[in-house]
Amino acid sequence: MAEKLYIFDTTLRDGEQVPGCQLNTTEKIEVALLLDQLGVDVIEAGFPVSSPGDFNSVLEISKAVTRPSICALTRAVKKDIDVAAESLRLAKRGRIHTGIGVSPQHIFNKLRSTPEKIIASAVEAVRHARNLVGEVEFYAEDAGRADNEFLARVVEAVIDAGATVVNIPDTTGYCFPEEYAAKIRYLVENVPNMDRAILATHCHNDLGMATANTLAGVLAGARQAEVTINGIGERAGNTSLEEIVMALRTHPAYGVDTEIDARLITKASHLVSSLMNMPVQPNKAIVGRNAFAHSSGIHQDGVLKQRDTYEIIDPQDVGINESSIALTARSGRAALAHRLELLGYKLEKEELDATYEKFLDLADRKKEIHDYDLLYLVGDLERIQNQTIKLKFLSVTTGTLQPTATATLVLKFGDRERMATASGNGPLDAAIKAVKSLINETVVLQEFLMQAMTKGSDDVGRVHTQVKCGDNLAHGYSANTDTVRAGVESFLDALRCLGVTEKPDKD
Repeated sequence: MAEKLYIFDTTLRDGEQVPGCQLNTTEKIEVALLLDQLGVDVIEAGFPVSSPGDFNSVLEISKAVTRPSICALTRAVKKDIDVAAESLRLAKRGRIHTGIGVSPQHIFNKLRSTPEKIIASAVEAVRHARNLVGEVEFYAEDAGRADNEFLARVVEAVIDAGATVVNIPDTTGYCFPEEYAAKIRYLVENVPNMDRAILATHCHNDLGMATANTLAGVLAGARQAEVTINGIGERAGNTSLEEIVMALRTHPAYGVDTEIDARLITKASHLVSSLMNMPVQPNKAIVGRNAFAHSSGIHQDGVLKQRDTYEIIDPQDVGINESSIALTARSGRAALAHRLELLGYKLEKEELDATYEKFLDLADRKKEIHDYDLLYLVGDLERIQNQTIKLKFLSVTTGTLQPTATATLVLKFGDRERMATASGNGPLDAAIKAVKSLINETVVLQEFLMQAMTKGSDDVGRVHTQVKCGDNLAHGYSANTDTVRAGVESFLDALRCLGVTEKPDKD
């Protein structure tokens, strides 16, 4: 039976330190409730002494969430610890996470102290916290650059003082995996009372090694991993929850696993990305939109024959319905035939060969081939007409004196023109609602990303959208100096890929 690795999620504390990603209390509770469903063992809810907002968030999360331990961060300062304990007074299981710097850089340069004073401060903080809550975790800040012998002295002292978990952070993301593993192993082998506490990893990604270092630490004896959803966090981020969970799950031979419900990983990723307005990079492991997408013909052929030829994780295990076969100039006949069959066309070999030649010619001129392109290639003109949606006219009205924006647009469905007007929370929201009022399917705009392509007030804005219709996902792209128009065109591009149809006229 696998040993349990405890998951300590710090999305709401370390993750929220990213500039521009602050959440209000209601949003933090929403994330915390999903983390509870996900199965994390500890939720670090904030740094209560830092602001009234953080204090209130820890207090409200303590009321809303009952299964995981709720953790509050402090410095090794009595006032910090008292405020944290007060914020945790309603928690079923409250944990104070207190600590101090232990590297030469922190001891001498930041704190202007001495090693002996550091140990004394650490012990005093842990003892005080232990008198107030049942769980006390000590963090040895910048342990990654600390002397191992001194670090072992600190760890032994804080465990004697009552620490139940000892966190060994690679605060600056400095360590190599072998170095970090050796540090954990040294503590396991040289701290006499190590059996009375759990060792925890907390790794940053400054050199891109947060996940590797965390796994190295776990295999060396750590049994708590401190992580964030999507790997967000200070500077280059923290260890990614989803990467740790799935790395261990795909390697059961190591005998360590978590109790995370991985089927909720994608949902959690989307929620955090949306609330924090921090898009996930497309090639991000596990949760990036390209994580299960295949465009190479060789890969597509292999996946279509047997999924695990090129996928070590079943997409459904992390909450994704299926892999994505992207049709590009690198795609082969197998991928083309597969997509055509999904559209209702089963071509004989000669027909497929001829269509494939036309496909390659078109793919060389376009970045990606969509369903309506395939309909054109096989000559289904009637369906092409039905699936052609074009923006003919768009007008939006907005301003600081009115609470909502209004959009009026005209869409062409083949030869037919339809007009709609809608109001929304801003011009783009209004325009999207107007489009939705004219189509026959229910669609959800899951991702909206705008990037400036040039400089100046007349920037060209490039927009990428991800739209879901039932179980199908599609991506749309557009670019224009009018960013509202670019957003609408990108949305329409995705709708064309999904093959949505015009809503019938009312009688």
